[in-house]
Amino acid sequence: MMRGPSAWSVAVRKPDGVIAEVNRPVTSILLRHRWLRVPIVRGIIALGESLSIGFRALAISANYAAQEEGEDGEVETELTRGQLIFAFGIAIGFALLLFKVSPALITNWLPIDSTGTFVVVEGLVRVAIFIVYLLIISMLPDLKRVFQYHAAEHKAINAYEAGEELTPENVQRYSLLHVRCGTAFLLYVMVVAIFVFAFVGRPNWYWLIISRILLLPVIAGIAYEIIRFAGKHATNPILRGVLAPGLWLQRLTTREPSLDQVEVSIRALREVLRLEGRITPEERKVEVMA
Repeated sequence: MMRGPSAWSVAVRKPDGVIAEVNRPVTSILLRHRWLRVPIVRGIIALGESLSIGFRALAISANYAAQEEGEDGEVETELTRGQLIFAFGIAIGFALLLFKVSPALITNWLPIDSTGTFVVVEGLVRVAIFIVYLLIISMLPDLKRVFQYHAAEHKAINAYEAGEELTPENVQRYSLLHVRCGTAFLLYVMVVAIFVFAFVGRPNWYWLIISRILLLPVIAGIAYEIIRFAGKHATNPILRGVLAPGLWLQRLTTREPSLDQVEVSIRALREVLRLEGRITPEERKVEVMA
């Protein structure tokens, strides 16, 4: 799955071996309302839109895997708005419970008096839960292919931004890691949360939970600005050192892909580039949605 400024594309290898493509326009409200493009606010909007597109892309992929196609070979079904909202709600609710509420409550039960220590320990607990979660799901056999395609997307983007010809053999030589990866973004969210929650202190347990939930959009907006800045200065050695933990964490969510999988990622990227008018790496970036 690849996304450009005005379009996104999904490429899927069907059971018969043929690669199918589906593309949709990006109808971002950021393009219609200039006041929403201010720092942090634009990150909140962009994150919500990316999650929505991600769910739609998963639905398209699942439909192709199930061969739910019409006579013309096109996907007949896609998640309805209601189904999308329901899936979005379940996923967000699970994430909030596991990565926001649980760390706050666990730390609140510990014998910690200092507010500063409490916030730092809570952040460490949150990161630990996140890493354990990634370790557990990385051992599931069905997710190995997901992580291989994740890496294939990174390789295709890295090759494109390096000006390389997009062939499976060329793309395969590039790194599995990318600074704009969603995995790295989640780690930056957790680190930023430590500094934001320091201003909240340690209120009663119910305000503790409420603050962790209500401040999430602000934290995500700040993390978005960080990853956006990193994408524009990816070759800066100092910045890469600061962002290195996010790159290391991607080792848990990527696996070396096959040439067939790389071919699928290239197809999705080429389709986005075609829809964007054959843009060059210097003009615009392409987002990795995985």
